Amino acid sequence: MKKIVYSIILSTLVFYILCFPKDAIQAASFGLVLWYTKMLPTLLPFAILSYIFVASGLLETPCRLLHRCIKWLIPVSPEGVYPLFAGFLFGFPLGSKITAQLVEEGRMSYGEGNRLFAICNNISPVFISGFILQTSLQRPDLTAKTLLILYLPPLFYFVITARLFPGKEDVMIPQKKAAPRSQISFKIIDAGIMSGFETLTRLGGYIMLFAILSQIVTVLPFQNPALSSLLVGITEITNGTSHLAKAPLPFREIYLLTVFCTALGGLSGFAQTASMVRKAGLSMGSYVKTKVICSLMSAALAVLLP
Repeated sequence: MKKIVYSIILSTLVFYILCFPKDAIQAASFGLVLWYTKMLPTLLPFAILSYIFVASGLLETPCRLLHRCIKWLIPVSPEGVYPLFAGFLFGFPLGSKITAQLVEEGRMSYGEGNRLFAICNNISPVFISGFILQTSLQRPDLTAKTLLILYLPPLFYFVITARLFPGKEDVMIPQKKAAPRSQISFKIIDAGIMSGFETLTRLGGYIMLFAILSQIVTVLPFQNPALSSLLVGITEITNGTSHLAKAPLPFREIYLLTVFCTALGGLSGFAQTASMVRKAGLSMGSYVKTKVICSLMSAALAVLLP
């Protein structure tokens, strides 16, 4: 079934590029410019530093100290403290990448990694406040409210599920030899730089391909502008946000759909995350289920909060 779906998507992309080269190039350019001007300078330093922090063990002591302060509220292990905070502060896809790295190196159990990578893989606050609210919707006054709506549900969901299903599949799977504590060298720094560029290059490729795919969705003959905008947003969040902002809909509906699509992360986000966690074997089925639930919770909050 997967092969059939992939074949249809790839064939559609090739057909669209050949038949509508101008529109395809414009969509690809939009995606690459966004990646180069927004994603690369924002995420690359964090991607490099995160790899170095994890591989060198420099954050073990600070994370254990922080764990003592939050463990009564958030049921996370000392090893899970850094990806939890990094996923909310630095943004997608670093949350999933850091979690997968810890699971691969045997520093985090598979069960905790499976629960954690789905809720700490969020759109960054910088992207939300800058591109989504200021550039697209032109409503920077909604920043605090939007961050609360987007970040509270996944954190709440993690706390509830971790307390209801403690220890489920919590098996350590060491695959790589972890670096000694507080060890740092040029070898680790070089590996961090290469890992950072590999991560962001892969991210750019997915953004470009799904930017073209979202452009295809915009030309489908849907009569309902809300449905059309929702489909674009579900396909790729950056193009979706821009499309939603221009939709002939009341702002309340535009905001609600934007919140839902942003919390979901889009099909592009699913594909990027799958590439980040493939080696660790984390469950994408669980990831999609968690994202859908948290997106619905965020949409509900967007409706309820004034």
